[in-house]
Amino acid sequence: MSEVMIITGTRKGIGRYLVDYYLEKGFQVVGCSRLPMDPAPDGYQHYCLDVSDEVAVGRMVSEVFKDRGRIDVLINNAGVASMNHTMLTPLSTVKSIFSTNVFGTFLFAREVAKTMIRHKYGRIVNFATVATPMRLEGEAAYAASKAAVTSYTEIMAKELAPFNITVNAVGPTPVETDLIRSVPEEKIGALIDAQAIKRLGEFRDISNVIDFFISRSSDFITAQIIYLGGIG
Repeated sequence: MSEVMIITGTRKGIGRYLVDYYLEKGFQVVGCSRLPMDPAPDGYQHYCLDVSDEVAVGRMVSEVFKDRGRIDVLINNAGVASMNHTMLTPLSTVKSIFSTNVFGTFLFAREVAKTMIRHKYGRIVNFATVATPMRLEGEAAYAASKAAVTSYTEIMAKELAPFNITVNAVGPTPVETDLIRSVPEEKIGALIDAQAIKRLGEFRDISNVIDFFISRSSDFITAQIIYLGGIG
């Protein structure tokens, strides 16, 4: 029986790529975003919800578990960013960033882990960012939210290790998605110059790390944060 995977934030960008990629690899893929996916690929099931809505997240995970009998992999991809100087960042923006990046990651990981514990197996992959170790100016709220995700990943990994559940995170460099299209070209250039490998990230770089984390052979790999491009 093929493994069941939940991916959050699947309507576009990295999330949409991961849906197509893991369907092609034979996974049963279920995803979510605030808006419908149009068109949705064959064999894919989509939920419309806000990842910070505790009731909606609980309902989705419960339905997937009831319908599929298990949840093997969770990829917490949903995320939002804001490139503003701290002095120009309203509290509403900070709340929005933390609601999606921190609360959404927490809720899905917690609810999916409940089902994984029953089967004594699971792989959870969260999303960090190089903005945190690079301490990027203008991204204080975003980097702080992902620092919380990093800490949560490391601690939850210890909590779930007795149940054969691993928890890791991937930290992409800038990738050509909606998140960076509003960033000035010179700033993206400066970020690339700070990397050991001087190029934008690609979707395949991210899926390569996720493949490693979710492999059955990676049962001794947990609490790890892999930053791409030679940042650390």
